[in-house]
Amino acid sequence: MSPPVRVELGARSYDVVIGSGVLDRVASFLASAEICPARILLVRDTGVPEAHAQAITDALRAAGLEAHQTTLDPSERAKSLETAERLLGDTARAGLDRHDAVVALGGGITGDVAGFVASAYRRGVRVVQCPTTLLAMVDASVGGKTGVNLALDDGAERLLKNFVGAFHQPSLVVADVATLASLEPRVLRCGLGECIKHALITGDTDLLDWTTSSLDDALAGDAAVLTELVRKNVAVKARLVARDERETDASGGRALLNLGHTFAHAIETIPSLSPDPEDASLAPLMHGEAVALGLAAATALAVDLGRMTGAERDAVLWLIGRAGLPTSVASLPPSDQVARRMLDDKKTLGGRLRLIVPEGLGRAGVLEGVDAGAVGHAIDAIRGP
Repeated sequence: MSPPVRVELGARSYDVVIGSGVLDRVASFLASAEICPARILLVRDTGVPEAHAQAITDALRAAGLEAHQTTLDPSERAKSLETAERLLGDTARAGLDRHDAVVALGGGITGDVAGFVASAYRRGVRVVQCPTTLLAMVDASVGGKTGVNLALDDGAERLLKNFVGAFHQPSLVVADVATLASLEPRVLRCGLGECIKHALITGDTDLLDWTTSSLDDALAGDAAVLTELVRKNVAVKARLVARDERETDASGGRALLNLGHTFAHAIETIPSLSPDPEDASLAPLMHGEAVALGLAAATALAVDLGRMTGAERDAVLWLIGRAGLPTSVASLPPSDQVARRMLDDKKTLGGRLRLIVPEGLGRAGVLEGVDAGAVGHAIDAIRGP
């Protein structure tokens, strides 16, 4: 186990515990963090093997806690107010009070919804994040963004990503890289999209170089490499969250974590898109695949704006492809339609897009009011045959 990464937020600071086999020790980590609930509601992602859920439940019960379980379907459609309402009912039926805690066991969707439920139940109870996907470990479980999607049917059905939510920091994060062995390769690769994003915003190329050299071992499931990969990426996010918790720094701050995401969220809501043009059954895109495409579009925009060289973009595209993630997608709607979806992004201000754009390798900045033609050209750059 590597030393915990501390997210420094004053009285709301917390540790991110990272290692192999640490999930069974969650009760001791709770005690070390002086978190003393009497009751726990474990919200389990249905994709997580029951053995993992039973291990954490047994550990909590052995420590004298009353542990209850419920499940959540980890899909964007199920990431809804209806699901949140159901889970709030489960929380009440489990008898949790304000001293108790919700524990999220699963990927990013599960963490987002369970965190939102914890933020709303009795106006706020503790949440403990136990991410089981690489994407959730390096990104979604840290930083306190919680929420659900909002579906609108106003003549053109729209799914507004994370439009209902709250900032609600976890009290503890326990990332057990041993759980990654249960993932399908496609799901593991999705987490690498967020890792590449982090490497492009750190301020130097050290993380990018390390990620490039360690990629094969990470894909092979090397526990030591995966532990270090998670630790390095969580450290990047922890620094930005500590500096700008609620994303109010106009010069960048936490907003830098959105590199590629305005493109990604627009693409991700198109259910017919597949990461493989030869296999439509893989539709829809997973979040990490959409992020990879968003990074490809953002780097194309950066080249057009003179903020990145073509050779630098090629290096990013090579790394995305080496990670097994897409850099183009077939059957993409016309660029103006995709751009309209981008205007649904939460970070849009006054009807003007705010985009995070790379500035070479390892750096990025915020741009507002980017020319529509340049945005369209960036979308076209990821258009596959």
